[in-house]
Amino acid sequence: MLSDNVFVHPTAIVEDEAVIGSNSYIGPYCCIGKDVILGRNVRLESHVVITGDTKIGDRATIFPFASLGQKPQDLKYAGERSRLEIGSDTTIREYVTANIGTAGGGMLTKIGSHCLIMAYCHIAHDCTIGDSVIMANGVNLSGHVTVGDRVVIGGMSVVKQFIRIGQHAMIGGFTGVERDVIPYGMVRSDRITTLKGVNVVGLKRAGFSLNEIKTLISAYQEIFESDAGKARFTENAGSIRAKYLENKYVVQIIDFIQASKKNPICTTTPTDQLP
Repeated sequence: MLSDNVFVHPTAIVEDEAVIGSNSYIGPYCCIGKDVILGRNVRLESHVVITGDTKIGDRATIFPFASLGQKPQDLKYAGERSRLEIGSDTTIREYVTANIGTAGGGMLTKIGSHCLIMAYCHIAHDCTIGDSVIMANGVNLSGHVTVGDRVVIGGMSVVKQFIRIGQHAMIGGFTGVERDVIPYGMVRSDRITTLKGVNVVGLKRAGFSLNEIKTLISAYQEIFESDAGKARFTENAGSIRAKYLENKYVVQIIDFIQASKKNPICTTTPTDQLP
């Protein structure tokens, strides 16, 4: 059932029983199932699939290739009639997936109002997300996760089943959340990146000669693996520069190290263990 001033692109498929609020926009190649209810001024940009018992609030915006209301990825799911609800003024970006609930979790997956769910996020069955939540690109919530109001979850983070994240908490990017996070807390994984040598395979593919590769390896060992390099590799790199002044590749490495201001350089020693 279409309300007043609804635009449906000729390529979109909207089943007759679906309810579309006034002034909504259904873009090209969208597919809307019969049990879907969209509020007023909802905008589906294109190629959006919404199915199942799904209700979306007023002024929500859904970007291309989002898939909402599909069956949960849960082997215990037996076809029970469960729901997905998304609040008003929430933005769902590209390739987001959000599944309906299950009998084991209250039959409802719920996303609040004024949320920003960035590209490639997954919201599994029976999750409850509060209002004004920001999930950066590639965040994955397992089933039964509870996220409080105004939580921010950094990109590529993963949250284990049944975890609770309290209101106003912040999760750093690339974090695996395995325990509950207190309200107003801030957590992150220890992301320690270490240097593992010269990219010999890549250099061979790029056409570097054997002598050039050997020289780079020798310089690398002197800068990072000598006694002086392990102690203070930045100062060590500077003292070695004169030795390799005629080799533009080694000079590039040293210049790169010496130009570093904002971010620490990856070394063979974890950054947090450097003097």
